[in-house]
Amino acid sequence: MLRRTAQDFAALRCPPAEVTVNFSGGLTQRCWSVSRGDGTYRVVYLPKAGYFSLCVESDFGPLDIGVHGPALGCFGSV
Repeated sequence: MLRRTAQDFAALRCPPAEVTVNFSGGLTQRCWSVSRGDGTYRVVYLPKAGYFSLCVESDFGPLDIGVHGPALGCFGSV
């Protein structure tokens, strides 16, 4: 299962692109999107925290949903 997840993640990776991520409480932060969105989720790097986050796509941009850690772990959590 991990091999399939790694292959799926590799297929969705993209060059890092700066993006504004929304957090609860109305906070925002400039981060780096490292995977293309699939219409529901994308993985972003949070430079201030030093780890990755799984974000849900919203009308207002990526929304942090509290799934943090290594990029593959975040991606594989859905």
